[in-house]
Amino acid sequence: MNVVSGRRPRIEQTPDGRRFVVARVVDAPLDEVWDVLVTVAHWPEWGPSVSAVRGVEGAIEEGTRGEVRVAGAWIPFVVETCRDYRWTWRVAGVPATGHRVKPAGVERCEVAFEVPLCAAPYAAVCAVALRRIDETVSRRR
Repeated sequence: MNVVSGRRPRIEQTPDGRRFVVARVVDAPLDEVWDVLVTVAHWPEWGPSVSAVRGVEGAIEEGTRGEVRVAGAWIPFVVETCRDYRWTWRVAGVPATGHRVKPAGVERCEVAFEVPLCAAPYAAVCAVALRRIDETVSRRR
């Protein structure tokens, strides 16, 4: 697996148990990156597997329910947690990726995806998403 901005994918203990984590440092303030992660209109820009979202306007919060279009099918999701710059969800009733942002210096932050161990190959998709998040934030600046 490729190194992503100097950080190798790794297994970490998260609030949801052991997860495979892929991360990238982005040259942007934490709040700007967080906004891209939680605003559903941006999901198709950075999510390689998400082509559309319906049933939600604006930003997600804990308990948000909607549907994502993946490979032409609409799949239900629910946001389980959304606080302290970290959110998690279930997609089709299955625990899916966690998303988090933390400071990494002045006007920089680390964006990370927490992938369930049973879905570790999905980390490659998440690495693409991290690059796209970086590009999305850069375009908005």
